[in-house]
Amino acid sequence: MTSRPSISFAKFAASKKGSVFVFAADGGGLGEAAKACDPAGALTRAFPIADFSGKFASSVEVLAPEGTSVDRLVAIGAGKISSLDDHAWQKLGGAVAASLRKATDVDVILDLPDLQPDGRQAASLAAGILLRTYSFDKYKTRKDKEDGQSDSKGPDAKKAEAAKPAKITIHCADPAAAKKAFVGEEAVVDGVLLARDLVNEPANALGPVEFADRVKQLESLGVEVEILTEKEMKKLGMGSLLGVAQGSPRGARLAVMRWNGGKAKDAPLAFIGKGVTFDTGGNSMKPASGMEDMKGDMGGAAAVTGLMRALAARKAKANVVGVIGLVENAVDGHAQRPGDIVTSMSGQTIEVLNTDAEGRLVLADALWYANDRFKPKFMINLATLTGAIMVALGQHYAGLFSNNDELAGRLFGAGQASQERVWRMPLGPEYDKLIDSKNADMKNIGGRYGGAIIAAQFLQRFVKDTPWAHLDIAGTAMGAPPSEINQSWGSGFGVRLLDRLVRDHYEG
Repeated sequence: MTSRPSISFAKFAASKKGSVFVFAADGGGLGEAAKACDPAGALTRAFPIADFSGKFASSVEVLAPEGTSVDRLVAIGAGKISSLDDHAWQKLGGAVAASLRKATDVDVILDLPDLQPDGRQAASLAAGILLRTYSFDKYKTRKDKEDGQSDSKGPDAKKAEAAKPAKITIHCADPAAAKKAFVGEEAVVDGVLLARDLVNEPANALGPVEFADRVKQLESLGVEVEILTEKEMKKLGMGSLLGVAQGSPRGARLAVMRWNGGKAKDAPLAFIGKGVTFDTGGNSMKPASGMEDMKGDMGGAAAVTGLMRALAARKAKANVVGVIGLVENAVDGHAQRPGDIVTSMSGQTIEVLNTDAEGRLVLADALWYANDRFKPKFMINLATLTGAIMVALGQHYAGLFSNNDELAGRLFGAGQASQERVWRMPLGPEYDKLIDSKNADMKNIGGRYGGAIIAAQFLQRFVKDTPWAHLDIAGTAMGAPPSEINQSWGSGFGVRLLDRLVRDHYEG
């Protein structure tokens, strides 16, 4: 994997080597500490030549600047100072990371005209650096040349040499406060990166059993983990989930994670994830083109796992439960057929008209189990559930469906703050009628239109009156447009969103 930079915080001091990054406000203004890094005014002369005006996330650099012994001097545009919220600082961290190149000694001067960012802003900048530098290159064995050609020396390919990790020092007004704030920020970053790793893994390396093993590793952080096997799920009556798994020889698992950071009497918050480690579509098979992306059909389970890691690592003051249903939707002689009828844990029967509408079948039992066992304050499920949500919202928003206005409003607010944005979609009895079945209590698909809504209506039948929200993250969890803080195919979407929700509203 790409080497992770080390980050530390220090008081302002003159840099003597390596690369130095400073920030310029809208109009190109530099703070006093930034000016001290450029005694000969090399940047000031370079700004008009490069047509640099301090526009947000733009950059200009000077190599071997006059009057100093540093290798590079880089200015990053911070834009309008009044617009610099936490997420903006994360994006500026991403801009720094994008300009690191092969630098190993890096000083970042966190100073602007009339503003010396506080510890929280410094920590957000550091988080952005870590998020941007992530790259999933675990399976690359050959070192790429500058021209992009593989450096192969015969059949025995040389292992890629790990680059020396960058040592980044962020100079700021209050390094002690920054270091303290970064503990929580880094915990969330690690949760995001775990979710990205899980989504990016190929399906032959990460099936239900292997995913469950990864979940067990959270025990080292104090998370209580319980793994249910097919035998135990069969005893519980989870015919809906197990029906999806029956075409694969790799088995199924239900992973239950518990973080007890709140008061003993407090009802837990419950997060439920769809974990289809690969989705062929079953007998209703998907087209071959693009099917390889279905290794990411467990993005919801990845997000829940990453969230639990983040909450435990930062010792969140809340009781939280994560439940993920882990299956592979494969096709062989044992796979379920269109027209099969299964009985869910709730006792409700489902006519499976399309075996590629499998995620809702997994979630039906996982939701019922979480609600029945833990009696949570609310339930939020995440799933790469429908292509229809991408038709409606594209890839910049996740679809939000909810039976509770307060929970929906809080999720929307957390999405705006974290910039993992959600948009509320409708539910209603008109849509509910579309999944009534002549042969069972319901069918797993409706008509041609409103596919994302119909899927949500299906899930709502398994939540009773518990406050609930469904996040359809099909467009945001994998293959989403790259951003300042994410260049990975697997984005880790949902971890920062839900951590923000818990942090803002549910910690005592």
